[in-house]
Amino acid sequence: MKSQKILNDPVYGFITIPSELIFAIIDHPYFQRLRRIRQLGLTDFVYPGALHTRFHHAIGAMHLMSITLDNLRIKGTEITEEEYEAALLAILLHDIGHGPFSHALEYSLLEGIHHEELSLLTIELLNEEFAGQLTLAIQIFKNQYRKKFLHQLVSSQLDIDRLDYLQRDCFFTGVSEGTIGADRIIKMMAVKDDQLVIEEKGIYSIENFLSARRLMYWQVYLHKTTVSAEKMLINLIQRAKQLAQAGRKFYVTEEMAYFMNQEVSLADFKADKNLLRKFLQLDDFDIWGAIKLWKNDPDYVLQNISQMFLTRRLFKINLVNEPFSTAEIEQLRSKALKKLQVPEEDLDYFFSTGTISNYGYLEKDRISILTKKGEVVDVATAADLPNIKIMSKMVEKHYVCVAKSLILPY
Repeated sequence: MKSQKILNDPVYGFITIPSELIFAIIDHPYFQRLRRIRQLGLTDFVYPGALHTRFHHAIGAMHLMSITLDNLRIKGTEITEEEYEAALLAILLHDIGHGPFSHALEYSLLEGIHHEELSLLTIELLNEEFAGQLTLAIQIFKNQYRKKFLHQLVSSQLDIDRLDYLQRDCFFTGVSEGTIGADRIIKMMAVKDDQLVIEEKGIYSIENFLSARRLMYWQVYLHKTTVSAEKMLINLIQRAKQLAQAGRKFYVTEEMAYFMNQEVSLADFKADKNLLRKFLQLDDFDIWGAIKLWKNDPDYVLQNISQMFLTRRLFKINLVNEPFSTAEIEQLRSKALKKLQVPEEDLDYFFSTGTISNYGYLEKDRISILTKKGEVVDVATAADLPNIKIMSKMVEKHYVCVAKSLILPY
């Protein structure tokens, strides 16, 4: 680089862009698009400061990865310059396949296509543009490289992705309960038999990390108001798709119109690179622009839900620990039908049920502790940590959400 490129990050301070290739990737339109996709989707309806983007997160994760690799090198782990840069690229691009509003649109605009699959396809597309310079990064991303610990740093229960988003999301939401000691966790990382491990003296930092992550899911990521807003968005897009595929024309961006009119599979993306390029034009503004237009749409479903978004009149949500019985749901549906006065075939746009789940620790994808005797053991059995064993249990909550009132056509 002609001059060293530095970014000023609100969480970590100054971040240096370490190579020409990484700077070129950051400067690419596919990556710059992440500036226009919020990290936490609709969570700002609950925490007004949660306006940070996927761009923020990706840069921050790259920064933490560089600190981690430097630390591992100091401890004697051999990491070549090529591996170093490839690991930074893998974590930098791990979220590049996210669509507008992140996870919510995986269940409406694109049904059943996970963002990680689109991230991989996008990295492969970039690799073609950059003459194969991302090949090693792709191998690390896919866990096909011989040094398995590099993939664990990109994707595992204690990966760099989580270390950044927990710190960043705490910072922007102001939820201090999710605070983690990322610096100490990174200092405690080591490599043993090609596996990422945590030195025994860092075990309580791991317990705090797992506990904080669990709290953040209930307080932020699965906050009932966020769940309600996301369900509204899913219903809105599904209604628009139904109308579009029945022949309705909408004033929306060309890319959004395409995905509203077509049901697209992962196989379609793999077969047609232009389809992926079209998807990589979408961002949050496509959706918000549509919502502003749909607030006056003649279709009362689009009109009502759009107006609700713009005035923050969200569905009322009831979140409980035990599943609703069939009789309870039917009773609630009947009350909603009577109150909202909509045709029964349209009720599901204004009345939704579902389940959300959260776990603190997944034992099958274990976090390994390196004991002072040199043994590698699971964190849940490394010491007397009953909290971790409790957090291994999946916790489910069940919800019903319904519109509070509607403006109905005459």
